[in-house]
Amino acid sequence: MLTREELKKSPLFQDIRYEEYQRMLECFQAAQKSFRPDDVIYDFSDPSGSAVGVLERGEASLIRIDEDGVATVMENLGPGGVFGRSLAFSGSGRDSLQVICRTACDVVYIDYSQILKRCERACTHHSLLVQNMLRLMADKAQSLSERVDVLSRRSIREKLLCYFRQQSEKEGANTFTLPFSLSTLADYIATDRSAMMRELKRLREEGTVSSDGRRFTLRS
Repeated sequence: MLTREELKKSPLFQDIRYEEYQRMLECFQAAQKSFRPDDVIYDFSDPSGSAVGVLERGEASLIRIDEDGVATVMENLGPGGVFGRSLAFSGSGRDSLQVICRTACDVVYIDYSQILKRCERACTHHSLLVQNMLRLMADKAQSLSERVDVLSRRSIREKLLCYFRQQSEKEGANTFTLPFSLSTLADYIATDRSAMMRELKRLREEGTVSSDGRRFTLRS
């Protein structure tokens, strides 16, 4: 269960008081589970999987594995991150889509039908939850649009610069911090890590970008 401070940061439960959140979990018959690094916490191929997962603590990634075994990071999730078949993402019948822990994780699962069904008491917090869910779906659609923009670029250089510009615009500054490691960045832009590191080195040498760990500055 989320603490009071963690609840304030959760996009799914935004504007919902802690006492209402506690009653809601009981009303929805929510299931809470803990996982270790590399555990699969959600498999999109499971036909019985209608639950919405909320990442309470830890970090996880939505991974697509194609028929050749090539893994691509579709989305990275932190505390408050929400995932599920009902929200977004679909793949071909030969692809595997899974949410995998990168660190130890605590997750709460809520059946999607429980969220959408009409509350007998017409609770304000239930209506807020539905509104928050719709906003999260819109945010995921925007995130997917940004990802398509990056992947549509022809070269590794163009993919990197497109992604860096996106992050710069979000920060409102030329300097920004990557939300994940460089290894995960290579997965995100769907390219070989060694080839990406060589291109990053060239960008640094020509002065297009500078970096310190995950902190980057875009100079042109």
